[in-house]
Amino acid sequence: MARSDWRRLDESDVRVRPGKGTRPRSKRRPAHADASPAMVTAKDRGRWTCAVDADPERAVTAMRARELGRTPIVVGDRVDLVGDVSGRPDSLARIVRVDERTSVLRRTADDTDPYERVVVANAEQLLIVTSLADPPPRTGFIDRCLVACYSGGLQPVLCLTKSDLADPGELLASYADLAVPAIVTRHDEEPTELRDRLAGRVSALVGHSGVGKSTLVNRLLPDAGLATGEVSAIGKGRHTSVSAVALPLPSGGWVIDTPGVRSFGLAHVNPDDIVLAFPEFAEAAEECPSGCGHLGPPEDPDCALDDVVKSGEARPGRLASLRRLLASRAGLDVL
Repeated sequence: MARSDWRRLDESDVRVRPGKGTRPRSKRRPAHADASPAMVTAKDRGRWTCAVDADPERAVTAMRARELGRTPIVVGDRVDLVGDVSGRPDSLARIVRVDERTSVLRRTADDTDPYERVVVANAEQLLIVTSLADPPPRTGFIDRCLVACYSGGLQPVLCLTKSDLADPGELLASYADLAVPAIVTRHDEEPTELRDRLAGRVSALVGHSGVGKSTLVNRLLPDAGLATGEVSAIGKGRHTSVSAVALPLPSGGWVIDTPGVRSFGLAHVNPDDIVLAFPEFAEAAEECPSGCGHLGPPEDPDCALDDVVKSGEARPGRLASLRRLLASRAGLDVL
């Protein structure tokens, strides 16, 4: 080409080879129609253990596919896997989809923490394990777990341990108006009622350290081998579970043991989420002034929930229980 011809060229005539990282990425993603459904049973340092078809005999180690980005994946999640799902040593599958969750157990570190943590997904019920003595029961913690159940779509169940050391009557009476199912256990009897309650279901267990949660799991599953710890001298248990893990039950179903916690933050919960769990008050709550916390006088003097009780449409004990849960959510309880 003559030198004079260069002057007639413009930028559209110049062919530039794109550098690394400048080529447009396709938005099309594989459909993964042949992906295998699975349930997440454990997590450890960026790897997830999954049971293919929720079969505990088909355990697979998987990583999160790049296209999922930072999508959170927790124990109990239903996922789709591709790649090597044989479960052979050193094999690795990829999680390419996470199904919509039917329920979530969430908490924050405290009531001011804006970051919520999903502890368990897709559990049908939450067993709130509380010892009747050594350490003594903490109703504030129970109330907060109830709030988490109502806002997350789980069925709460009280599981009271160490009934050989104290009478459960008083604690059961304080939750009678909430109609929460309760199971009472003791160390010298087989937990038959508990086994029946768990059979065929996905259940999560939560409780302070030292209340006997891991001991119960060891009795339900002798081969689980979960560590148990003694209660410290100041009445607080030592932590024995360090991460959530789903364990298959001989009678079918799964039990998800969660780490022992000392606090249960509820910064992510809206008061209206709790009221919706009480159908007799849900409609009246819509008539409350904007910003009403439904706590009643003196905090919320114009709360419409009192009118429901005055009209005879709800028992006073139900409203008192609801407001106790709302006070717990607002941080007015003592754990």
